[in-house]
Amino acid sequence: MNYQILRVVTICLAMAACCVATSADINFSREIRPVLSDKCFACHGPDQEQLQGGLRLDLRVQALAEADSGLLPIVPGNADASEILKRVTSRDPDLQMPPPNSGKEPLTDSEIAKIAAWISAGAAYEEHWAFVAPHRSAVPEPKPTTEVEHKWLKNPIDRFLLTRLHREGLTPAPEADKATLIRRVALDLIGLPPTIEQVNEYLADQRDDAYERMVDRFLNSPHYGERMAIEWLDYARYADSNGFQSDGSRDIWAWRDWVINAFNRNQPFDQFTIEQLAGDMLENATREQIIATGFNRNHRLNGEGGRIVEEWFVETVIDRVETTGLTWLGLTLNCCRCHDHKYDPISQQEFYQLFAFFNSGDESGVLAPLGKNGENTPPLLELTTPEHLSEIAKLEQRLEIEKSEREQVSAKLPELVTTWAKHQAAESVLGSADAAGTSPSAWQVLTPTRAISTGRAKLKRLDDGSLLASGKNPARDNYEIEIALTTTSKMSQITAILLEALPDPSLTNQSLGRSSNGNFVLTGFSAKLQYAGNNELHPIEFSSVEADYSQDGWPASSLLHPDNAKKTGWAVDGNKPERRQKRSLKLVLKSPLRIESNSTLFIRLEQQSQFSQHTLGRFRLACSDQSVDKLAFPPES
Repeated sequence: MNYQILRVVTICLAMAACCVATSADINFSREIRPVLSDKCFACHGPDQEQLQGGLRLDLRVQALAEADSGLLPIVPGNADASEILKRVTSRDPDLQMPPPNSGKEPLTDSEIAKIAAWISAGAAYEEHWAFVAPHRSAVPEPKPTTEVEHKWLKNPIDRFLLTRLHREGLTPAPEADKATLIRRVALDLIGLPPTIEQVNEYLADQRDDAYERMVDRFLNSPHYGERMAIEWLDYARYADSNGFQSDGSRDIWAWRDWVINAFNRNQPFDQFTIEQLAGDMLENATREQIIATGFNRNHRLNGEGGRIVEEWFVETVIDRVETTGLTWLGLTLNCCRCHDHKYDPISQQEFYQLFAFFNSGDESGVLAPLGKNGENTPPLLELTTPEHLSEIAKLEQRLEIEKSEREQVSAKLPELVTTWAKHQAAESVLGSADAAGTSPSAWQVLTPTRAISTGRAKLKRLDDGSLLASGKNPARDNYEIEIALTTTSKMSQITAILLEALPDPSLTNQSLGRSSNGNFVLTGFSAKLQYAGNNELHPIEFSSVEADYSQDGWPASSLLHPDNAKKTGWAVDGNKPERRQKRSLKLVLKSPLRIESNSTLFIRLEQQSQFSQHTLGRFRLACSDQSVDKLAFPPES
């Protein structure tokens, strides 16, 4: 009983102190809503499924209306008549709020006093702060009472601070010494202590604006953007790893650097927002604006063996919705993926309306096959340094010059070809060298006029007509070969194409492929023909594919089924010493292909296996005009 009396007296004294406050002194969003959210909204908030007593305290109209009990929860201007106050001060288990079995602590005396003062002041509600547009407040005019305060007032912010200090019965502290000031500024703006040179420079500067100059120097430091970006990287859940299971590393530092640079160049916040959420959708989006959208690529990537792709796609979309809500809207959207939010004014329906914005991407959130080893997961953006861009500009300029020269030479090409053909009458235009010493009438080497690697390896043509790959060995690659064809008496049609994989001393273990074990995996072989004077490319169809040797589980026949080829393909056990010898792949055309003057053959070798860097090292192409029954493999060399 003594405790109850003491508590009532304490609450009454607190209420008496609070009730002298005006409505302007009580901020609903800062002082009242948090208490109601924590202690009341679970049963008397937005969630209709959990609503008790017909009472909602998050909406003023309903909070002032009769509850199911017939009583008025809140009576503006009259705390004593408000049932809510009676319930939060009661110790009767049947009346007490929150209920003893709710797991929530009773309101403190201070919280009760604030609610009483708020009701007495009119029980004014405010919108959730995230939906209230910022407005410029009138600058107060405090009256300095001491010399320190007179010197202390230097800008409008100081006037707000001094007004609050006076309200709390406090006075400003004297200005710190210069060494202390520069240390505080440096730690705040760049996150690092000042250097001895920076301290000495500031101590020696006796100008009236020495402090402002010192602040400007730190604002102009590249470290300023690094310090300011820290919180933003946390909001966006930035990490240099995939964040799931084995948590392998990934490269997304380009987006991190974009954020740092955005702060350093003082980018306006509206552009900062637009470019991160939809930079790739801007008209003529720059590379930097596309990099900015890396904000939405910071989610976890799941490399778990038993994952369900569709499920993880949904989780990835939800992660983007929740992160966008927390970062830009100031709202916790996490709860309303399953039900209307219990605290913030967001419904489950509104959650999935936001969900729709992110539900059209191609990325599933599933880790790439080699993601655990540090390989990034598509979609990817290839980045270049300023040095690369400068070199590319030079190459593009040279390319224009080469194109002009090519056009000049092309005009003379028919005459040159005629002259050349006369001198080569004794040899096949498809290559004077035969394939591994076979009869010229069986297979004729196709001499490439142009060969490129889409993965930027180097393809060098050797004297025997073969191509040798060197330099960069990308994880996956395609070789694209262009061959000029001309009619001769020796060959006027093509019935089959031959691919020979050749050993070379420059390759791993002098084997056939560029992988660490000397193997390769060919996942696709396609060919197209372009006739002179016609830009149309005619696909070439094959009736059969056969190899003189195939590794178990990696048959040449898989090349006829492109959907399966990326999972298998043609491989040759290049890691076995006894297999390090020439291997041949024979592709028979469905119907003979006639050769017309000045036509061009295009061949594409695809190497898109799940095994990284399993690409051909040295290879040669040949063709035949013989009937199928005569198309034997060339002997091993």
